[in-house]
Amino acid sequence: MSAPDIRSAKRPEPDQPMVDVANYVVDDEIDSPEAYDTARYMLLDSLATAMMAMKFPECVKHLGPVVPGANLPGGARVPGTSHELDPVQAAFAIGTQIRWLDFNDTWLAAEWGHPSDNLGAILAVADYLSRKAGREGGQPLTVRDVLTYAIKAHEIQGCYALKNSFNRVGQDHVILVRLASTAVATAMLGGTKEQITTAVSHSWIDNGALRTYRHAPNTGPRKSWAAGDACRRAVIHAINAVHRGVVGYPSALSAKNWGYYDVAFKGNAFQFERPFGSYVMENVLFKISFPAEFHAQTAVECAMKLHGAVAGNIGQIEKVVIETQEAGMRIIDKTGPLANYADRDHCIQYMVAVPLIFGRLTADDYSDEVAADPRIDVLRDKTVVSENPQFTRDYFDPDKRYIGNSVQVFFKDGTHTDKVSIDYPIGHRRRRAEGIPVLLRKFEAALRGHLPSHQVKAILNATADPARLDAMPVQVFMGLFTL
Repeated sequence: MSAPDIRSAKRPEPDQPMVDVANYVVDDEIDSPEAYDTARYMLLDSLATAMMAMKFPECVKHLGPVVPGANLPGGARVPGTSHELDPVQAAFAIGTQIRWLDFNDTWLAAEWGHPSDNLGAILAVADYLSRKAGREGGQPLTVRDVLTYAIKAHEIQGCYALKNSFNRVGQDHVILVRLASTAVATAMLGGTKEQITTAVSHSWIDNGALRTYRHAPNTGPRKSWAAGDACRRAVIHAINAVHRGVVGYPSALSAKNWGYYDVAFKGNAFQFERPFGSYVMENVLFKISFPAEFHAQTAVECAMKLHGAVAGNIGQIEKVVIETQEAGMRIIDKTGPLANYADRDHCIQYMVAVPLIFGRLTADDYSDEVAADPRIDVLRDKTVVSENPQFTRDYFDPDKRYIGNSVQVFFKDGTHTDKVSIDYPIGHRRRRAEGIPVLLRKFEAALRGHLPSHQVKAILNATADPARLDAMPVQVFMGLFTL
């Protein structure tokens, strides 16, 4: 077979992965009650994390207009604030709120990520369109529509993550937030399959952000607004495709030398384990108990179980042994000084030391004040982290999707605790019955921590009945969270 003529200017047919995304977003009906039930909880959980993030000035400073005074009365609202913004900047703000504390849902496979990050784009565009429809006598979107788009965004991001490791080529997982949000936002704006394909081609041409801001020695707070940035860019691509008629790039992925595969993916085409459906939403992982990078969730839970046995003998600890998955080793096994909040919530040694000492792990435990306790770094220095191959195998098993960790503490007198092992955290699909009541308590506590009591009561009433919530116009729903 002869090599393709890279000089030819003949326009090829669009790359199949881009066409498949457009076909799925436009054509596929979601008929899974479990997916919708899970999506409903995902929406509440994500708004809980957004409300909790409002306690942190470093987050709040990102939430307004891109320049002072650039407000858009009648535009998209930012929950927990009085901001009304254009949908591009609102997507950034909402995405930043949801991701700030590393406490929203998670998907773990060859690539890692947080599919509810896409709500930044979905809620911003939905609120903008629904308020506009209200002014013009049109039909607003409903919360049910939001859930449908969220299921599809989860599916796109998650199915790409199953077999394609962007982290291994140095790119951050928010590249898939931009992809999924671009596709669904274009559809929300009324885009055709061709326009969705066009917008998606621009998303791939953007290439990916370097994930150096998640790893030593550069870990920093950009990781908390990177998803918001991806949502913002996605809405720009959607608007350009639908309202400005920009030209698409059909071989953005496959073009020899200049396409994404050759430039950024070592010449490899994407691989897929399954067709798009609702698998990802049904199996998504909730962070319910601890604001911690998800590969450490069960390690924190193990440490909580050991707290009572070690709290009175912290000074007598000789060694802490953690066994984790291969992905956990690569992402959060970290030694040396930790520079900031973002450094600490990506360090498994830190996330185990705090609950061993204090019997808790909250967002405030990553602060400089708590980190100044000298016992934490002493325990970190005594901690040994290694891969447990069984945890790694169970991590990649599509029927399990476990995120196992074990923790054991050894004392100077030769005694030791039991080895505590947990295969999957409370936010796993196999612990849904146990986890959902905890998620709802997280939601209510987050509301009460930021909003007036009358608003909290109205929100709890509105979200208690699934059918009523699904039918609610988006502009009414978002109004419940507006200050």
